[in-house]
Amino acid sequence: MTKLLACLSILALTLALAGASAQESVQTLDPPAAGAAADPSIGEAPPPPPCGTQQLAIARMAWPSSALLAEVHSRVLTANYLCNVAVQEGDLAATGSSMGATGQPAVAPELWIGRIAEIWNAAMKGQKVRQAGTPYADTTFEGWFVPEYAAAQWPEVTTIDGLKAHAADFGDGNGRGKFISCPVDWGCAVVNRNMLRAYGLDQLFDIVEPANRFELDTLIAEAVGRNEPILFYYWQPNAVLAQFAFKPVTLAAYDRDAFLCMGRTACASPTPTGFAPDPVVVALAEWVYLDAPQVAAYFGRARMPFAEMNLMLQQLGEAGATVETVADRFIAERGEIWRPWVGLPPLEPAAQ
Repeated sequence: MTKLLACLSILALTLALAGASAQESVQTLDPPAAGAAADPSIGEAPPPPPCGTQQLAIARMAWPSSALLAEVHSRVLTANYLCNVAVQEGDLAATGSSMGATGQPAVAPELWIGRIAEIWNAAMKGQKVRQAGTPYADTTFEGWFVPEYAAAQWPEVTTIDGLKAHAADFGDGNGRGKFISCPVDWGCAVVNRNMLRAYGLDQLFDIVEPANRFELDTLIAEAVGRNEPILFYYWQPNAVLAQFAFKPVTLAAYDRDAFLCMGRTACASPTPTGFAPDPVVVALAEWVYLDAPQVAAYFGRARMPFAEMNLMLQQLGEAGATVETVADRFIAERGEIWRPWVGLPPLEPAAQ
C-alpha cells in the first residue's frame, strides 16, 4: 500500500510539471491598451486593387485622336494604377453596342455619342454605361480662324468688328475679303453661309467652298505660304492648327435655337451664335465605378487640351512616327499635363 501511494505521488508530480511546461510553451498576446487601435492586418481583407478585378479594355477607334488617347491612357493607368490594360480596335457603333450589352470594352476615351444616339441612350437606360467626363479641356470643336501673323498686324481681326473693318485686307484686291469654308456637300458649308449673314459679313467676304478636305488644307497652306491674311473655318483637334499658328475668332455665345436655324438652307433671319458644343464623352462601363472607382475618378480629371492633341497629331505626320511612339513622347515630355490626372504635382522645370 505504501509503495502504491508513492507511485501515485510520483505520477501526480510528473503531470503537474508537464502541465506547467505546456503552459509555458503557449504564445499569448498582451491585451491591447485602452484606446489602442486594432491591428488592421487581423481579420480584415486587403484593400481592392485600384484597377478592380477585371481586365481594363480601352477602345481605340480608327481616327488618330482617339487612337492617341487610348494609348496615352493605357500608359498612364498601367504605370500609376498597375492596371491590366488591353487596347483593342473599335468603332463607334460596335463599341457603344458592346459596352451596353457586356460592359466591355471598359473605356471608350472619345465617343461621339451624337452619332450613335439610339445605341448610347439604350445603354444609358439599361444602366450599363456612364459618362465619366469629356475627353478634352475644350468643348467647342468648330470655329473660325485667322493666321497669327494677321492678328499680330491687326489685333482686332479676332473679333467680328475687326473683320468688318479689315475685310478688304483679307481678299484679292477687289475690296472684298475671302472666307474659306468647308466642302460644299458638308453640313458646315450651310452653317457658315448663314453665320456670315448673321454677323453682317456676307456682303464683305466672298465664300470659297473647296471640293474636298485635301483642297481645303491646300488652300490654307498656300495662303500661309504666301503670308496672306485669310479667314477660314476649321475644327479641332487637328494637325493643321498646330502646323501653322492661328488665332480663333471670338463669336457670340452658343444659342441653341439660333444654331438650329444655321443648319437650314432656308434660314430666313439668322442671328449671331457660336458653334454648338459637340457631345463627345469619355464612356465608362458601369462596373468600373463599382470595381475601380479610382480609375473612374481618373477619367473625370483626364482632359486633354486641344493644343496638346493638335501637337501630337502634327508629330504623327513626322517620318517614322506611330501612334505608340507619339504617346510615349507625350508621357516623357508632357508631365505637366498628365501628372495632375493621377493626383501628382507637375514636375519642376529642369535647372538651367
